[in-house]
Amino acid sequence: MEKDTEYRQQLLREYKQTAMPLLRYIPWFEKNAGQNPGGFYQDPEFTEHSMSIPVYDSTLMSFVREAGGSALMDRNYCYVYTRNHIRTHEDERRIIAAAELKDWNVLRGILSKYVLGGRTKSTLWTQAVQENIFYLVLKKMRDIIEYWDRPVDIR
Repeated sequence: MEKDTEYRQQLLREYKQTAMPLLRYIPWFEKNAGQNPGGFYQDPEFTEHSMSIPVYDSTLMSFVREAGGSALMDRNYCYVYTRNHIRTHEDERRIIAAAELKDWNVLRGILSKYVLGGRTKSTLWTQAVQENIFYLVLKKMRDIIEYWDRPVDIR
């Protein structure tokens, strides 16, 4: 029993250490929920043969850069989706809402899909903000840490 407690505390320390830098983005994601955080660069000389370039909010890009370099990224996130039968945004929201400490890797997988997948398909970053996925994952991670440890100061 004592070893279980020690193991859980060790896991919590690791989870907290990896998640803390990203939790400061929660207020931004909450404020921008459902909105499109990007657009396309429009050059005055834009013609029908020109290629439009996507432009994103600097806070979103900072989050993506920081999250992409963190230990929260799981390059095998597709297996999380297959194993948990996740197909839609509603499935993602349902699983995030029901997540507990033992489901930390599921939260990592969902976050990874949007952060890593957005590198090749940048519309995933926009979807994650519009569908509240980034916000819900970060909030659930914070809730899990606070439940098992103590309240987190994200200033």
